[in-house]
Amino acid sequence: MAATINKDMIIADMLKIDPGIAAILMASGMHCIGCPSAQGETLDEAAMVHGMNADELVVNVNEYLAKKEA
Repeated sequence: MAATINKDMIIADMLKIDPGIAAILMASGMHCIGCPSAQGETLDEAAMVHGMNADELVVNVNEYLAKKEA
């Protein structure tokens, strides 16, 4: 079973699941993945700061994780 993420997860915890998630977030416009503050934020909080839709990011990341598992 593939790992899944949700918008209430801390970004650092998401990256522990799969470091490749960083590329998805950065391609979506979230370029501060390596910042110390980003490491303690939830995906929802970071998306709000960047004017992004957290639900769309969750779908994209979970699709990536599912494809990787397959």
